[in-house]
Amino acid sequence: MTGLQLALASGTLIGLALALLVWRLAPSDPDLVDALDRLSPDRVAPRRGIPGVDEAGTDTGSAVDRIGLWAMKNLPGGAWAHTPRKDLAILQISETRFHGEKVVWALLGLVMPPLLATFFSLIGLPLPFAISTLGSLALAALFWFMPNYNATDDAKKARIEFNRALGAYIDMVATGVRDGSSGQQALRSAAEVGDKWVFKRIESELRRARYMTRAPWDSLHSLADELAVPELDDLADIMQQSGQDGAQIYNNLRARAAALRSAMLSAEVGKANATSERMYIPASLLGIVFMAILVTPSLLRFTT
Repeated sequence: MTGLQLALASGTLIGLALALLVWRLAPSDPDLVDALDRLSPDRVAPRRGIPGVDEAGTDTGSAVDRIGLWAMKNLPGGAWAHTPRKDLAILQISETRFHGEKVVWALLGLVMPPLLATFFSLIGLPLPFAISTLGSLALAALFWFMPNYNATDDAKKARIEFNRALGAYIDMVATGVRDGSSGQQALRSAAEVGDKWVFKRIESELRRARYMTRAPWDSLHSLADELAVPELDDLADIMQQSGQDGAQIYNNLRARAAALRSAMLSAEVGKANATSERMYIPASLLGIVFMAILVTPSLLRFTT
C-alpha cells in the first residue's frame, strides 16, 4: 500500500468518525412510532416470559441479549428498519435477542473481508484496499437483514405447524362440546390434552384469561392478532357465538376443522406440483445434452 493510499484511508476513517460523532450528538426529533412503541405495555412488561427478558424488562440472558439491549437503548429507532414483531412472537424470540443478532451479524460481515484480505496478502495475493473496504460495508449491510430473513422463514414454518395442530385442537373442542361441556370448558380441556408448543401456547392464554376474568374467545382473538394466525381468529368467532346466543356449534367446529385440513392439503399439493415442475428443467437439459452427444459425431462427419 502506497503512502497516498494510507493517507486517503486515514482521512476517510477520521472523516467517518467525525460524521458519526456529530450524528450521535446532534439533537434530532424522535420517531413518534418508535417512542410510542417503547412506552407500550407489551414493551414495559412482556405478556409472556421470554428467555433473556424478565418481568421488569431487564436483561438476564446471553451476550447476544445484552448486545441487543445496549443497541435498543443507544441506536436510533430508524436504524432497525422493520422489526417483525408478529414473527418474533410466534417464534418466542425477544426483541433484545433479535436486535442483538442483527448487530452480531453486521459485525461478522464487517470483519470477514479484512480477514480474507489479510489471508490473501499472506499468500502473496494482496487485494486492493478499496475492495476490502467496500466489501466490508456491503457485507455488513447484507448481513444486517439476515435475522429478518431467518425470522420470516422460521415464522412461516411455525404457522404451518400451528395450523396443523390447530385442526386437531378444533376437533377436540368439538368433541368436548358434543359430550356436553360448555364452550369455555371445551377450550380448556382440549388445550390441556396436547403436549405440543401450540397447545401449551393456547393453554397459557386461556389460563391468563381465567385469572383476568376475561372471556376466553377475547384472549384467542388477541393471540390470533399477536401471532398473525387468522385461523385461530375464526375459532374465536365460533366460540364467541356460542357464548352469546347459545348456538349449537358442533357442526360449525367440525366444518372449520375440515376446511382447515383441506386448505393445508391443497397448499401441500400445490407445493409438490411446483417442485415437480422445477424438476422438468434439469430433466429437459439432460435430454438435450444426450441428444447433442448422439448428433454431434454425425454432424462432424458430415461437415468433414
